[in-house]
Amino acid sequence: MKYFIITGASKGLGEGIALELIDENHTLLCIARSKSEKLMQLAAGKGCKVVFFPYDLSDHSGISKLMDDMFKYIQLTEAEGIYLVNNAGTIHPVGRVEDYDPDDVKIHLHLNLLAPMLLSAIFIKKSKGVSGTKRILNISSGAAQNPYYGWGCYCTGKAGLDMFGRCISEEQQGEANPVETMGVAPGIIDTDMQTAIRSTDERAFIHRSKFVELKESGQLIAPAVAGKKLAKLLLSDEFKDGAVTDIRDTY
Repeated sequence: MKYFIITGASKGLGEGIALELIDENHTLLCIARSKSEKLMQLAAGKGCKVVFFPYDLSDHSGISKLMDDMFKYIQLTEAEGIYLVNNAGTIHPVGRVEDYDPDDVKIHLHLNLLAPMLLSAIFIKKSKGVSGTKRILNISSGAAQNPYYGWGCYCTGKAGLDMFGRCISEEQQGEANPVETMGVAPGIIDTDMQTAIRSTDERAFIHRSKFVELKESGQLIAPAVAGKKLAKLLLSDEFKDGAVTDIRDTY
């Protein structure tokens, strides 16, 4: 049996990844503020167990208990593989740094950076004795490598997550059963985040028109397409520990 913990699994890219992982030998443990009826129905038809854990990851206070609850569904001694997909995130706030509301910055970094850090730390600790495959997939972005006007929070959070994954890889080198970690930018996906970007005031995000053009010209990637590539990578020998890459350039 393989177990998958997926954040933000009720819609968008997270749902796209989860849909590709439906299998009778898989258990999907999904963290989201709502459920995906589509995912649950399709999984039930194929004998795949799906459990949703309603939780807002911008609140870090309950993450430890959340992981305790999820690991109750994982039979550690029989697990062929355990996987964590850190996908949940937000683009808000968008704007110049001097205009930020401190509370918005706090929520953003708690969701985009602190939550995956805490989830990964607990994942490593709880899976310590598992001899099967153990992998963490962090959803990265081109914004981790390139600064964007108005995206100070988003660029910083994604860059931090990339480096955190590399640090995990460095620490795991001497372990008998190491946790492998990889950061992958999935491309520009047609999700609610893109809708939010296109609705941003151009004074706050001067590249808004570019993203409007991408939508209107049909250049956005469907979540199902990106999800299929990421799910395949997660389970393949192409998963490169410590790497940070753009799936469009490599796979």
